[in-house]
Amino acid sequence: MRGDHSCSIPETLYRLSMPELPEVETVRRGLAPVMDGKRIVASELRRPDLRFPFASDFVERTQGNRIERLGRRAKYLVAELETGDALIMHLGMTGRFTITGAGRPGSFHHEITPDSKHDHVVFQMEGGETVTYNDPRRFGFMELWPLSQLDVYPRLAGFGPEPLSNSFSHAWLSEAFKNKSGPIKSVLLDQRVIAGLGNIYVCEALWRAGISPRRKASTVSGVRAGRLAIAINDVIREAIAAGGSSISDFKAASGELGYFQHTFAVYDREGEPCKNCNAPIRRIVQSGRSSFYCGNCQR
Repeated sequence: MRGDHSCSIPETLYRLSMPELPEVETVRRGLAPVMDGKRIVASELRRPDLRFPFASDFVERTQGNRIERLGRRAKYLVAELETGDALIMHLGMTGRFTITGAGRPGSFHHEITPDSKHDHVVFQMEGGETVTYNDPRRFGFMELWPLSQLDVYPRLAGFGPEPLSNSFSHAWLSEAFKNKSGPIKSVLLDQRVIAGLGNIYVCEALWRAGISPRRKASTVSGVRAGRLAIAINDVIREAIAAGGSSISDFKAASGELGYFQHTFAVYDREGEPCKNCNAPIRRIVQSGRSSFYCGNCQR
């Protein structure tokens, strides 16, 4: 346990976190060479469900189908199938994809010590590779949805712009925050404002922008919104380049750990000195999630 006992939570609750945009993008980039433009020769389900039941015709709709493009929306992988379906995949807390065969061993995961008994979905790909989805806690899921209606898919409907998209700007932030009276940290985690942001990178971006997670969102406009937009973009770009953050032993295709966690300024650094002013990093709980910040640098 850390921090004030009145609001302290088990360390594992914030260390075993959902993969965020940079981790999911790392997974997408690793899977793309063996899935983009390739046919799923065979599909195998080893259980009837993950977080949700698989479609009753999941195997029939994926097997023999070509993946025209493996994309990403927010924290979701989206495989666009030639038949007009979208195969939407979410890693949950412990989901992992492993590639084997055709001389391409590699893995992308978000949990420690994968066990074959948790291999729940297997795709045999054109080219000889096998893509296996492993998920000990089964918080992830795979769903099929018409690609032409992806904008009304319930889990993605109403999402805001991607941080690195042309639609995202300080003007967008200022407008989105204008009537929001809640704390800026909570508003940034709302996927309807910005798609794909999660706890880790929001904490880091707020520190870079010098904005307290307690500040009312409606007061973040103008210069503040400009600093925040730049900070969000920089943090996301740097994290993707670093292969994400290995909080729960996340690894990339080569088996290497993501290393962005080595550059954390505030996240998971409670009591350690701020890299800017040496004041101790604080932790508070907002909406059930840990917020790490410097009380001296962030206002």
